[in-house]
Amino acid sequence: MKIRQTALTIASFFALQLSAQQLPGGGQIVKNEPKLTYLDSIKATFVKDHMAACVDSLWLQELTSLDLYDNLTEDIKTINLDQKVEYELSTALFKERLKKLDEKSPFNIEYNPGLENIVKAWLKNRKNSFERLMAISEYYFPMFEEALARQNVPLEIKYLAVVESALNPKAVSRVGATGLWQFMYQTGKQYNLHIDSYVDERSDPLKASDAAAQYMANMYKIFGDWDLVLASYNSGPGNVAKAIRRSGGQQNYWNIRKYLPNETAGYVPAFLATMYIYEYHKEHGIVPERALVKHFATDTVMVKRQLSFKQLSDLLDIPVAQLKMLNPSFNKNVVPYYFDKTHFLRLPQDKIALFTSNEDKIYAYAAYEETLREKPYSQLASARRSNDSLYEDSTRVVSRTKYHKVRRGDNLSEIAARYDVSIAQIKKWNRLKNNKAPLGKSLKIVTTETIAYRAKKKEPKQPVEDKTTAVAVDLKAAKEATKKLANSTPEAKNDVAESSTPEYYVVEAGDNLYGIARKFNVSVKDIKGWNNFDDDDLLAGTRIKILKDDQEPAVADNEPTYKTVEYTIKKGDFLGLVAKKNHVTLEQLREWNNLEDNNVVIGQKIIVNKIEVTEAVASKGKNDKVSKGKNNNHYYVQKGDSLFSIAKKYPGITVSDIKRWNGIKNENIKPGMKLKING
Repeated sequence: MKIRQTALTIASFFALQLSAQQLPGGGQIVKNEPKLTYLDSIKATFVKDHMAACVDSLWLQELTSLDLYDNLTEDIKTINLDQKVEYELSTALFKERLKKLDEKSPFNIEYNPGLENIVKAWLKNRKNSFERLMAISEYYFPMFEEALARQNVPLEIKYLAVVESALNPKAVSRVGATGLWQFMYQTGKQYNLHIDSYVDERSDPLKASDAAAQYMANMYKIFGDWDLVLASYNSGPGNVAKAIRRSGGQQNYWNIRKYLPNETAGYVPAFLATMYIYEYHKEHGIVPERALVKHFATDTVMVKRQLSFKQLSDLLDIPVAQLKMLNPSFNKNVVPYYFDKTHFLRLPQDKIALFTSNEDKIYAYAAYEETLREKPYSQLASARRSNDSLYEDSTRVVSRTKYHKVRRGDNLSEIAARYDVSIAQIKKWNRLKNNKAPLGKSLKIVTTETIAYRAKKKEPKQPVEDKTTAVAVDLKAAKEATKKLANSTPEAKNDVAESSTPEYYVVEAGDNLYGIARKFNVSVKDIKGWNNFDDDDLLAGTRIKILKDDQEPAVADNEPTYKTVEYTIKKGDFLGLVAKKNHVTLEQLREWNNLEDNNVVIGQKIIVNKIEVTEAVASKGKNDKVSKGKNNNHYYVQKGDSLFSIAKKYPGITVSDIKRWNGIKNENIKPGMKLKING
């Protein structure tokens, strides 16, 4: 052992030396840090609880294994009470111990050879099984005893769960009986155990124990004998009543046993044998294994939104197997959220503190993961499709005014190519005297675009006063209107300052784009554009560029404006729920409201939608609404682009199409390359 430790120490020393080696040019090898994810940033803000978890993988395997259930069930089915078993247990001693059990139990425990044979068989062949069962009992028996005591049912009935399911809440019999107490579907419903796709309360230790205790109490009111209650639990009260009639009215279990179904005939002896072995395990050399977690070492918390076991495992660092063991009633490894019913999650006590201290962040992470799922078409689109017979598809050519803010490195040639116009047109629209692009100025660009629209069939257009309508003209008329617009466009007011002041910010652990944008009073979109970011993930230590204008550009008369929709936070709301109600994403809500996190308070007003309203001057002096569109004729390759990612931006277009239109033979493309998109 000492040699091994010494070798590990030497290996670690050399590894540290290698990690600090100098490069030939004097530089040092820098180890790439892993990229931070949203999960990492959430967990970095958790309030930590340093108590150690008390359940390990072996114990979880023990609590969820079905081998004990299979073996014990097979023993009960094939039991032969008349077969004598040789074991070191005298009949006189066995009778004496049974008499002591009978004195402190409401059951009629009397000696008979069949009971002696099954006890000796299990002591001879199932010692190891009972050592394991006694360890699991330490977790479940306190629950059983509490439920039985509430209904004034003998506490010894807790041993019945050992016979029924071998203390496995996921046990399912060949006829569909489920859970620790093996309830059938109809019986479970009768005793208010909820069963659906997500939840099966027959596997819930607490609720199923309450139902079993209630069943025992009801059956005792009928039969008045606890042995017959046990028989009715296995075969049903109807079969017990038939056996009583067939025996001539006898009401002792051992007298009517031969009239009961075969499985029930060995059921009560198996129960009494289990009780004997539990009570006298020390005398027979059975050493119980110790439970690593007990019922009182766990607690429950009410769940306020749907959470999966995978999400809880990632956030709380708790194995999924442990969550399944503690919460066996949840079928799909999901804790559901119903508007009319509450669900409770059982966790070890040290994890309860971690959950309750960071509950809002856990729900925020679940809401974030929900936004990543593919969404169906909106209800509005569905309604439009359902009325296809009332509409016809068509296209129109419209003129549209855009603004391009000149940044460092821009020139008129590239700007003209990007918007598919000429340099002369840009100079004319903006009254430029030379070909130099003025840094920081917003250049006016007038384009013509073909857009699709839907119109009602066979209905004449009705004039609408004081409302904007879409301009529908053919291509030739659109070009003439574009020239008129260019000639009549006034110069933009209040040009921006000639230069922009760059700043740099070093990303720290826990930072995100929304917080940085709010800190510098800029938008997330601008930060992505300045630094060529493709996504929202940031790596700690990254140096990002922030451009802050000395003077903001004035908004032209027909520059796009926005109409906002506000929502007031109510009791029970959280940001993910608000986003879902308004069919937007969490990122949009945070950006529109400059939120650094997902925390909101009751009464707070937040923007839940922004509707862009663009107006342009059209022919005949009327204000016509110009539909928003996208110029899909060309695409300029950005840093990090690939042919596959570009093709995904244009539905219906493949990588092969882009290669054919641009004469590309391989996958190599470079930033700044202009690609023709003919789709």
